[in-house]
Amino acid sequence: MAITASMVKELRELTGAGMMDCKKALNETNGNMEEAIEFLRKNGEAKAVKKAGRIAAEGIVMAEVRDDKTAAIVEVNSETDFVAKNAEFQGFVKAVVNQAIGSDSKDMDSFMAEAWNEDASKTVKDALTEKIAVIGENLNIRRFEKLESDGCIVAYIHGGGRIGVLVEADTDVVNDEVKACLKNVAMQVAAMSPKYVSRDEVSQEFLDKEKEILLAQAKNDPKNANKPDNIIEKMLIGRLNKEMKEICLLDQVYVQDGDLTVAKYVEKVAKETGANLTVKKFVRFETGEGLEKKNEDFAAEVAAQMNA
Repeated sequence: MAITASMVKELRELTGAGMMDCKKALNETNGNMEEAIEFLRKNGEAKAVKKAGRIAAEGIVMAEVRDDKTAAIVEVNSETDFVAKNAEFQGFVKAVVNQAIGSDSKDMDSFMAEAWNEDASKTVKDALTEKIAVIGENLNIRRFEKLESDGCIVAYIHGGGRIGVLVEADTDVVNDEVKACLKNVAMQVAAMSPKYVSRDEVSQEFLDKEKEILLAQAKNDPKNANKPDNIIEKMLIGRLNKEMKEICLLDQVYVQDGDLTVAKYVEKVAKETGANLTVKKFVRFETGEGLEKKNEDFAAEVAAQMNA
């Protein structure tokens, strides 16, 4: 029976195994899909399949910057912190970030379909599937972002990969002082987790929604029962300004000098170095944020496997 590309694609989607492994399995089983799945299981490729449904919420964030102008940051997840600290896993993440920094992909699907830099006969997805089989845990390349700049980009990794940050700046001077400044700004982003660089990025829709929430809170507070609307309006403006100082990076109090905002700190360094320096963008990844954590009840897990 002739093995078609659509059959190989279907088997890959069913099993998560590599393209060439799927093609071989279909050839060996004369195109029978069920027998091909069984063939893959017998040959060890099913290791990745069995683990695909398990929660991978640990892992690390890694970043790479080249020539101060091009950078990438990735988050790759594992099931356990033990594997996240494993040299095999960390070597794979390093390969993934090197893949990302040379990639033109704009989304995860196209990134996963790229030829793997370390072996062009495989895709990134194939390499991930093989690494799952080697390490013995479910792994996931969760996200990546690539930055390119005419100015300068710096990276900061906190806690051995728990948090990773890229900061991009427009600058006509790139020297150690400027890069140290941007590194300090990246540390601020890691510690204080802003949502925006400046108030200019905050949409009117967001502001209207926050005003609505703050107004409801004010009216539901018994202390404000007899206050006129113009006083409540002033309270809202004050509360909204306070929130902007928390969520906008440049408005935040600079953690290394409480007398300065981040904006004033950057201005100070710009003046000292003679640079036209403006923070343009940041990317902050925190490992496992928004993911359900694995319930580490090993007794229950063993019991479930025995009863399966």
